[in-house]
Amino acid sequence: MAVPHMKQTIELSSWVRKAQFEFFNAFEEPFFGITADVECDAAYKLCKREGHSFYLFYLHKILLAANQIQEFKYRIEGDRVVLWNHIRIGATVDRADGTFGFAHFEFHHHFTDFAVAAQAEIERVRGRTDLQASDGNDDIIHFSAVPWVSFTSLSHARHFKRADSCPKVATGKLHQQQGKTVMPVSVHGHHALMDGAHVGRFFQVLEALLGTEGAC
Repeated sequence: MAVPHMKQTIELSSWVRKAQFEFFNAFEEPFFGITADVECDAAYKLCKREGHSFYLFYLHKILLAANQIQEFKYRIEGDRVVLWNHIRIGATVDRADGTFGFAHFEFHHHFTDFAVAAQAEIERVRGRTDLQASDGNDDIIHFSAVPWVSFTSLSHARHFKRADSCPKVATGKLHQQQGKTVMPVSVHGHHALMDGAHVGRFFQVLEALLGTEGAC
């Protein structure tokens, strides 16, 4: 069952990030990005053995990792900052005609629940022809998969006239590194809301979640 969405407004005058927020929020381009290879050998073997979709499995772990780090749940709404109790993930879904649409995957603690809901959402999007780029809420991560390229850096199309503070995550082609399966992962975050240390923590949590062959 999906967790209800709730948010609280941050009191900016006493917020520990007040100085950093005011500085970076004035930038024309406040987003910064980090790309790194993430080891996913154990998770990949688990999915092969159990017949799980590796795509949905790592998507769920990306969502779990982001929800463990408070800075990934901040959003800028007008002149205020809000903190969501949890966030969702929005991803592109391919269609048979070569186009794509946007899916919105709800947060679930357990992979099985997430996978069932996500598969239903994928089928819904594939049955439409429009984009549905947004459902009106910003409690979301923008996600893209680029499974054809083991990229070492990545940039995003951005609409600078439209307010945007959602983190952006992308994954690339699996490849072998010292006998282990690894996956390039790119993370872009709004610097008024997070720093490199928070993105670094995200990579650590994600790799830990993908590093166990145990329960989903």
